[in-house]
Amino acid sequence: MTETLRHVVSRDGTPIAVFSSGEGSPLILVHGTTADHTTWRRAGPRLEERYRVHAIDRRGRGDSGDGDGPYAIEREFEDLAAVADALGDEAGEPVNVVGHSYGGRTGLGAALLTSSIGRLVVYEGAPAPGGGAGFASPEMKHQIAGLIEAGERDEALVLFFREIVGMSDEELALYRADPIWPRRVEAVHTSLRELEAEEASPGASLEPLGRVSIPVLQILGDESLPIFADSTFALDERLANGQVAMIEGARHAAHHTHVDEFVVAIRSFLDDPDLTE
Repeated sequence: MTETLRHVVSRDGTPIAVFSSGEGSPLILVHGTTADHTTWRRAGPRLEERYRVHAIDRRGRGDSGDGDGPYAIEREFEDLAAVADALGDEAGEPVNVVGHSYGGRTGLGAALLTSSIGRLVVYEGAPAPGGGAGFASPEMKHQIAGLIEAGERDEALVLFFREIVGMSDEELALYRADPIWPRRVEAVHTSLRELEAEEASPGASLEPLGRVSIPVLQILGDESLPIFADSTFALDERLANGQVAMIEGARHAAHHTHVDEFVVAIRSFLDDPDLTE
C-alpha cells in the first residue's frame, strides 16, 4: 500500500506529520511514549484492509516539529484535534482514533477539544488515579534522567520499559532486536517530559478526561502491570459511553505481540452499528 506524507499545522504553529495509506473511513493512529508512527508497522497494514489509516508522529518525533514554547500535554491534545479537524473536513465525516498508552491519553484530551472525533480506542492510556506520579516514582525518574545525562540512552530506555512499562525480558529482547530500536533510543528523553507534564496538568487527570462523551473502547492486557488495570477501570467508571476489552496473555504492547486480537477488538468496536454516538 502506498504511503503518503503530509503535515497539519497545530494551533501553536507546529507541523504534525501524518502518514496516510489504505482506503475507507478515516482512522488516526497515535503512538505512545518513545515511539513514532512506525510503531504501527504490524497492526497498521491489517487496519488498512478496512480503513484509510493516518498514523501521526507526535510533536518532537520523526517528521513533526516540536514547537518553540515549553512542552505541555495540552499541546498534544491540540495537535491531534487539529489533525482530526483537517481529516474530518476532508473526508466529510468524523474520524476515529486509536491511541496507544500516552497516545490514548492524547486521544482523550483531543476529544474534549473537537467534534471531529467519532469514536476512540485507548490501549492502556488512561491517566493513573494518582496522576503521572502513579506510573513512575521520583527515584525512577531521577535514575533515568541520570542515565540520559551520562549518555547511556540505551540503558535509560531499557530501564523505562522494564520498570515503568513492565516489559518481560522476552518482550524487551524482541524490542531491542527490532531495527526501530535506535529511533526509540533517540527519543528516550521525551519519556521524562511526558511523565512530568501529566503531573503538572490538571487537565490530564481522570476527572476531566472522564468527561469524554463519545464512545470509548479501552483495551487492556490481562498480564500488564496492575497500575494499567487500575487506571483503565477508574476511567471506565467515569466515562458516559465507555467499554473495556481484555486481551488474554498481553501486556503493554499488544499492537506488537497480539496483533490479531488487537485488530479484531478495534474493528468490532468501530464497526458496531448499535453504539450510541
